Amino acid sequence: MRVALVNPAWHFENSIYFGCREAHLPIELGACHGLLQQAGHEARMFDGLLDEADAQQLAHQVADFAPEMTVVTTAPTYLFWRCAPPELRAPREFIAALADRGGVIVAVGPHGSVTPKATVAKLGVDVVVMGECEDVIVALAQSPDWSKVASIAYQTAEGVRVQGGPAATRFTDLPALTWPDRWIARHSHHHHRFGTTPHGPGAEVEASRGCPYSCSFCAKIDYRDKYRKRSLDAVTTEIERLQEQGAQYIYFIDEIFLPQKPLLEWLVGRGLSFGVQTRIDLWKPDMLELLGRAGCVSIEAGVESLTREGRESLDKRCKLSTDELADLLVHARRHVPFVQANLIKTPNDDPALIRDWRKRLQSGGVWANDPVPLYPYPSSPDYRKLWGVPDDLAWERAHEHYLGQFDSFSDIQDERPMPLRELEAACRKP
Repeated sequence: MRVALVNPAWHFENSIYFGCREAHLPIELGACHGLLQQAGHEARMFDGLLDEADAQQLAHQVADFAPEMTVVTTAPTYLFWRCAPPELRAPREFIAALADRGGVIVAVGPHGSVTPKATVAKLGVDVVVMGECEDVIVALAQSPDWSKVASIAYQTAEGVRVQGGPAATRFTDLPALTWPDRWIARHSHHHHRFGTTPHGPGAEVEASRGCPYSCSFCAKIDYRDKYRKRSLDAVTTEIERLQEQGAQYIYFIDEIFLPQKPLLEWLVGRGLSFGVQTRIDLWKPDMLELLGRAGCVSIEAGVESLTREGRESLDKRCKLSTDELADLLVHARRHVPFVQANLIKTPNDDPALIRDWRKRLQSGGVWANDPVPLYPYPSSPDYRKLWGVPDDLAWERAHEHYLGQFDSFSDIQDERPMPLRELEAACRKP
């Protein structure tokens, strides 16, 4: 089967989206691409930002490929499935521009994983995949009988049929991903790297998937939940290929980059810089030193709250005190050029405490952000605490709650976020 794998031409006017707005490698589509080729299918990837194409241009490129199946993601790369734009306007714009030229239209991403019926209706697609998509896409390409494929929702004469629950791929044996040379050449962005002018292309790599923790704010219940570590050989082969293509910096998109001594030792001396997101309480001083020797130049560490009670309310399961966390962050900064401590707005944190703690960290070279408001994503425990199991209006409910709770949002939101129904005015309604 000929399969087009499409990352839409993203734009974020009046969105609450607080993920990075630069172009990134569409990791989920790269994984699908590799597995489809292994299974004997012809697959090609298209990306609105990396191909420098708007919805109409992207649709023409895909139509020229004449696919029998077109897969469209609803989040800008796996990195942002946990904080995706709630609105589906960018995927819908592409699908509308493609019209009937894409064969079977399949949507993958966080929206279909938690609200499959609403996603089918809004996008007007034939199928949505629930959960991690790689193995399911291969199954759809292999089988003409969708009733035998798990973890999908699809149109039938009787309405939308939901089949099974969210998928979780094995992942540990996912082969090394390959990317077009032109994409790497255009990937000038070094994700979460600050205080320096990037030299050479950047890239993203996935060394592990899922997280062994269940923090209340983290949107991962319906996808990328169980922690799995990928084969070291596959990761190192993928990184070597990226270096051959000119990549100078990689960002590990892992939900939580845990100390992996064999990988870090392999990275030492390779002349490659990289960034990670992690929990500082899971690192020992000697491993932080190894992290720096391996080439790490950016750490984004989730602290979230400055009181034990606040961290407990977020289900952090953190055993260290606030002072111990601060000491580790400052120690990390001695070996890594940029270290950030993320804070979340919680009712237990005193503004004066936050101000003093930020000053303390900044004196040690660590950046601590102003606490940011949380969006209750439908795949997070916080959503379920508020409203129970998500229904077809879960995204609208979360969005309305968020806009009603806060007057200020993330520092990249220059425009007042709009209600979800206005953002999705061009989408089909459930």
